[in-house]
Amino acid sequence: MFGLIIKGALTLGSLLFTIFLFASGSWGWGIMFIFITAILGLFIFRNENLIMAALQLRQQNMEKAKKFLGRIKQPQYLFRGQRAYYFFLMGHVNSQGSSMGQVESYFRKALSIGLKKDYDQAMAKLSIGAICLQTGRRREAESMLNEAKKLDTKGMLTDHIKGLKKQMGRATSQNQMRMAQMSKGKRGKMK
Repeated sequence: MFGLIIKGALTLGSLLFTIFLFASGSWGWGIMFIFITAILGLFIFRNENLIMAALQLRQQNMEKAKKFLGRIKQPQYLFRGQRAYYFFLMGHVNSQGSSMGQVESYFRKALSIGLKKDYDQAMAKLSIGAICLQTGRRREAESMLNEAKKLDTKGMLTDHIKGLKKQMGRATSQNQMRMAQMSKGKRGKMK
């Protein structure tokens, strides 16, 4: 919250100084300060730590991404869209080290707050579906995969969705094999 107030004060000061420059006749400096004011205004609506974390995540550098996300101490003060992407990135960063329940809660929070892009919603639902499959909740995993398939209009996640559906098929056949081994291949006697 304190950082947002500082950013707002700097943007307002820069805007006032830009107006002063135009009023005093310094057009060249005024035009330059328009760009500076625009950049400062952009940082009010876009959190620089989220931008850097997304960049590090794209480069597969999880430690640096986690460091940038750790700098955001109070995510409740972020704007709604930024808060959704904060939880979305936290889910991706913690997907390898944290518990499945914690990662699933991050993705569910991101979806409930509202991710803007369909691709991001599909990715979050695909991740929740994979977690549900690993924890043995097959029906929920199927519904999440179907929703992810509907949201993936560009077909960027089709390979991942097909891979998870194959894993679901194998999980069913492995359970059937276990049941057959337990009954030693014998069918139950009908009375």
